[in-house]
Amino acid sequence: GSVTRPVAWAQIEFTWLLNQAPFSSSASSGDGGASRAPDTSLFVPVPLKPGLGGAAEEDVGAELTRPLDKGEVLKNLNKFYKRKEIQRLGAENGLDARLFHQAFISFRKYIMESSSVSADLHIILNDICCGAGHVDDLFPFFLRHAKQIFPMLDCMDDLRKISDLRLPPNWYPDARAIQRKIIFHAGPTNSGKTYHAIQRFLSAKSGVYCGPLKLLAHEIFQKSNDANVPCDLVTGEERVFANEDARQAPHVACTIEMCSTNTPYEVAVIDEIQMIRDPARGWAWTRALLGLCAEEIHVCGEPAAIDLVTELMYTTGEEVEVRNYKRLTPLTVLDYALESLDNLRPGDCIVCFSKNDIYSVSRQIEARGLECAVIYGSLPPGTKLEQAKKFNDPDDPCKILVATDAIGMGLNLCIRRIIFNSIVKPTVNEKGEKEIDTITTSQALQIAGRAGRFGSSFKQGEVTTMHREDLVQLKEILSDAVPPVKAAGLHPTPEQIEMFAYHLPDATLSNLIDIFVSLSQVDGMYFVCNIDDFKFLADMIQHIPLNLRSRYVFCTAPLNRKEPFVCTTLLKFARQFSRNEPLTFDWLCRHTKWPLAAPKNIKELVHLEAVHDVFDLYLWLSYRFMDMFPDAVLVRDIQKKLDDIIQIGVCNITKLIRASQSAPGTTEVVSEDFPLSRTQKDARNLRSSRLGSRQEDLKSYGRGSLANRLLREGLLTQEMLRQLESEWQDQHRNGRYGFGSKRDDQHSSKETRKKRK
Repeated sequence: GSVTRPVAWAQIEFTWLLNQAPFSSSASSGDGGASRAPDTSLFVPVPLKPGLGGAAEEDVGAELTRPLDKGEVLKNLNKFYKRKEIQRLGAENGLDARLFHQAFISFRKYIMESSSVSADLHIILNDICCGAGHVDDLFPFFLRHAKQIFPMLDCMDDLRKISDLRLPPNWYPDARAIQRKIIFHAGPTNSGKTYHAIQRFLSAKSGVYCGPLKLLAHEIFQKSNDANVPCDLVTGEERVFANEDARQAPHVACTIEMCSTNTPYEVAVIDEIQMIRDPARGWAWTRALLGLCAEEIHVCGEPAAIDLVTELMYTTGEEVEVRNYKRLTPLTVLDYALESLDNLRPGDCIVCFSKNDIYSVSRQIEARGLECAVIYGSLPPGTKLEQAKKFNDPDDPCKILVATDAIGMGLNLCIRRIIFNSIVKPTVNEKGEKEIDTITTSQALQIAGRAGRFGSSFKQGEVTTMHREDLVQLKEILSDAVPPVKAAGLHPTPEQIEMFAYHLPDATLSNLIDIFVSLSQVDGMYFVCNIDDFKFLADMIQHIPLNLRSRYVFCTAPLNRKEPFVCTTLLKFARQFSRNEPLTFDWLCRHTKWPLAAPKNIKELVHLEAVHDVFDLYLWLSYRFMDMFPDAVLVRDIQKKLDDIIQIGVCNITKLIRASQSAPGTTEVVSEDFPLSRTQKDARNLRSSRLGSRQEDLKSYGRGSLANRLLREGLLTQEMLRQLESEWQDQHRNGRYGFGSKRDDQHSSKETRKKRK
């Protein structure tokens, strides 16, 4: 009874823990928590220096026996490695084939290169060499060594418990302590769903608005204070108090990552809830939905997220009330494409998915004597607002907008007609891999829905494509149902990573994250968000001596890792921080060469955008390390001045493009983050519609006329041009001028075979 019960319980618990196999992020959604073995390729061995026993130990071992014959020792160690029984024992103790091999190589090297080993190991080795012992007797020493170089073997159960992500609702005890009312405002773009949620927010005694963009948070901040409802603004880079004495207002508008899960509110609004599925940021919506302490949670977004939100709330014991909304103004998909920029009308918006296309289209529009506004993702928020204001102003001659999908949310625009310049878009999948594929139904609806906004001068919206061959496919995309949102994102917390580091003190932060994700267990309603950006920064600053919490904060900094100047600056920030030297305003001005002049070409404009991001980075860090980044007020002042300089550049963007193309040796306008390749269908359409009758032009592309035009339009890169030139020269040498048909190629190959015969 009293003796056997604890033993039996320990056996049950041990068996249960063994069955809780780790779960990787690549398969971590939809398996209902199915388990599998850990990815041991992530286990990095801790190096052990040979000869740790010291001379005294060697004297004891040699005095009790005799000096070791290293040749005999090596033979017996190799016998030990080949023993099936030893391999089986290793597997039972967590050493799969990979770990077993690595541990043995380290064990053998340790023994062979050590001038001394511990007395007990020395005696065992001597007995084996003399025939008085068996090689299996080495296993306890081998296992001890394996656990020294792979410390996770001794704490695997603890690591699995720490990385168990199967019950996220339990992470928020304050929210579970109250009964919350969940209202889902579901509808398409321009249906008034967010408006109704905000009205409830404004009428409440206290409230929090959580949005995906700084622009949206700023808009709600302005609306609230204009309605005499004191409201603070909180973003990663900025804190603005409604009260002059900096007292916290009862209402706050924030970016969703910045919302507090400890502050009680009467009403909370979570905007764009469908982004809970976002591979990189979805965790922030999950955290807000499960963790906000509010009597009422108003969720706004696509109907596709209703089922998932209902399921998630079922696990918290909370019911969801769904309020459906229909679009307030009609939206018509036209039966004809634009086909030419000569057919543009006031209120048109051309949507592009690359910067090269933005530059090319805007220049072609201005060549026709028309003014256009330009909006794309990397522009500062202030510049976007100014460009939107310019386009919306009925007295401004600018009546055309050229934009990326950045207009999909966060900006109020008076658009009559949305024109898709292309229906393929570069994306990053859940594994962090780059892809170029057709836009999704959700993306198409979000963008198309910006036309004919309720309350604007246009009572209905229209949508079409630039090219005729894209229109049929766009109609299919828009008519498809939006796939339901299947899972919500999760992300390891600093506390979880700190507990991992306690067990694995020698592992790098990047390696800790990898092991955490490998061991993490989630059920079918969740997935682990992509952590490539985090790991990139962790690897970049690994050599800099920082404590774990500070290192974690630097790695969560919001920056585009494809901007070398910003990444270099973060590295300098971290290095200066590690030396405990404050990063002053003067230091930042020297690094960024402030003050800066208005850009003379596109390259300079892109650099100014990067400098703006550096200022954002400084401000973001200043709210986490106030003593080390002390000059936030001064930096914010020069950032506003920089915003004005960038606005000048964007207003003169076509001049900058011409300057860039006239510069010696400059052909490409700007390098892209993604190769400008197309899907097979898009490439086929491209050939038939634009290159079908231009074989004579292709013969002369080496002289630059067609090549330059394709480069300007973003349809050709320098690498593709070099490949085409090489192929053309080969064909020229072989007596073929131009690109023959497949049938001609087949005929030619048949003739060649006949001649060989």
